[in-house]
Amino acid sequence: MDVEVNITRVMEPNDEVLAGLNYLLPQLSRSAKPLDLDGLTALLNDESVHLCTCRLDGKIVGSITLVVFQIPTGIRALIEDVVVDEFVRGKSIGLKLVRFALDLAKTYGCVTVDLTSRPEREAANRLYVKVGFQQRNTNVYRYNLSN
Repeated sequence: MDVEVNITRVMEPNDEVLAGLNYLLPQLSRSAKPLDLDGLTALLNDESVHLCTCRLDGKIVGSITLVVFQIPTGIRALIEDVVVDEFVRGKSIGLKLVRFALDLAKTYGCVTVDLTSRPEREAANRLYVKVGFQQRNTNVYRYNLSN
């Protein structure tokens, strides 16, 4: 079932956006710590980060982050932290968020947009393939600097 939503880039930090993100974060990651207003402000002040929220009937029900950066091979982007409220999943909101982020990446002249998704997130993986993402044969490595 498709619904009418409003997706926008967050330009200014405020309590409503902060509350909406902090409601969604535990649905994205059990280890994510809640944001405070200073953290949200720092995020929005980073020119490479484009935080977008999705509203349904005025309530924030999803978010996506597009990170745009220049490297020697061109302007690239990453999609990170895609989350849709569990109570409204299955209504094409994730699809609309991803397409919004891809359109935004085009406006910045990005050559490619990458994302990662855990294999157990089956619905999300189906969504990314449906949009046109192709699975790459690569290894993803992470070095934890907090140890």
